[in-house]
Parts: sequence; C-alpha cells; structure tokens
Amino acid sequence: MKKYGIILLILIFSCSKNPETLLTHLNGYWEIEEVTLENGTKKQYQFSETIDYISINDSLKGYRKKLKPSINDTYFTSDDAEAITLKIEDNQLNIYYKTAYAEWKETVLEASEKHLKVSNENNTIYLYKRYTPIRLDVEE
Repeated sequence: MKKYGIILLILIFSCSKNPETLLTHLNGYWEIEEVTLENGTKKQYQFSETIDYISINDSLKGYRKKLKPSINDTYFTSDDAEAITLKIEDNQLNIYYKTAYAEWKETVLEASEKHLKVSNENNTIYLYKRYTPIRLDVEE
C-alpha cells in the first residue's frame, strides 16, 4: 500500500506544471475568445474590436495595452497602459495590474503559443487566442 502512495505522489508532482514555463508565451497580441463566469455561464466572442498587447521584460515587469487592429499590421491605440508585475506564488503565475484607478490580480491557468487562459479574483475565466493580423494584398 505504501508503494502505491509513493507512486501516486510521483505522478502528481511530475504532472504539475512549472509556472515558469508559462512566461515564454505571454508576450504578444491576444484576442478574447470566451469568458466563463463563476456560475458556469459562458460568453463566446466571434469578433472583438480590440485586442490586448502584452509586453513583459526580463525583470517580470511590463504592460498591457488595448489596441484596435487595422490592416497590414497597423494598430490604433491611446497612451493608456496597465502596468504589469509577474510573480510566482504557491506554484502559480500571477499577474498584478496597476493603473491610476485600480489594482487587481489574475492567475495564469494556461499559456501556450496559441492560447492564454487567466482567472481573476471573482473566479471569472478569460480565454484568449493568439491574434492573427489582417493582411490584404493591395497594389499601390
């Protein structure tokens, strides 16, 4: 019986994700795909007028900006940005946001080349997909 308990612990720890591996996928352009509320209600987004741009440096600080995409890799934005600080706490990657008006935290549940999933303090889960720019072949 003791042998099975040790095997179970090894499996649990070997399957748990290292939150540091999530860091490499955060930078870039993200488009909201789905929001799941705490009660399980889901809202799908077929199209969003804005996307999020996340930029994190080696000191685990950076910013998130809202952008309005245009054609051929151009974007419209304001000078507003949310300051970001990343921290690994309790084997989780947490994002701390700060603006002149508010401060909040999100926990990264998943981060890959194609998807980003975060949960906020209200247990709302946001699923993003990597944004693909609109490219048009226009002759000038």
